[in-house]
Amino acid sequence: MKRSDRRWLALLAGALVVVSAILYAIHFAFFREAHTMFFYLMQDLSFLPLEVLIVGLLIERLISLREKRSLQHKLNMVIGAFYSELGTHLLAELLPTMSAAAEIKERLHVVASWKKDDFARASQYARTLKCEVDLTRIDREALRAHLLEKRQFVLRLLENPNLMEHERFTDLLWAVLHLEEELEARVSLAELSPADEAHLEVDMRRAYNALLADWLKYVEHLKADYPYLFSLVVRMHPFQDAPSAIVAG
Repeated sequence: MKRSDRRWLALLAGALVVVSAILYAIHFAFFREAHTMFFYLMQDLSFLPLEVLIVGLLIERLISLREKRSLQHKLNMVIGAFYSELGTHLLAELLPTMSAAAEIKERLHVVASWKKDDFARASQYARTLKCEVDLTRIDREALRAHLLEKRQFVLRLLENPNLMEHERFTDLLWAVLHLEEELEARVSLAELSPADEAHLEVDMRRAYNALLADWLKYVEHLKADYPYLFSLVVRMHPFQDAPSAIVAG
């Protein structure tokens, strides 16, 4: 607590004590019943610790809820920046490598009419998704170049202290960063051994599964709190045949 805050609190406490003493003095001056006055004073004091406990717990709970909402708002801003800058592009770029690409598009084709149950079913599907990855269906050099270009952006996100409260999103960032490091560490991506391809496919699948799960949570948040951003996501997300920002008439 700042020194100025402590001084203000001390002044407030002193003022309340003085006001209370004045009120009791006025009461005594009018009614002259010291015995009755002190009886009720002691009665009030006997319940004071319990009242302080209840009020203290209530205030602490309210402050905690407010801080939690504030932190969640900041986290959603960070997550939104990630998907705008990199995440949505990766969802689109890696989708063709997935053996279940058609099913993923069908299950995760978010539309404006989606409700809580729709997001819950899609999230359950994303969490349990198991599919093969075919590295030959993607331009590896382009993927490496794009991830390398965004490396500093991802590192800056990881430096954000608020992410300590969001383990799932932190794991996603590490998965994406690890995929970038694996791709960068190879001199050439054109000729890889079957074992090396299999290793990269595991890294790619890990990153993609994490991208899907967090993307759904993020989009559900947009629908609830930012309908105008949700509208753009519905038109532009990669799980549809022809994403377009143009609003259909």
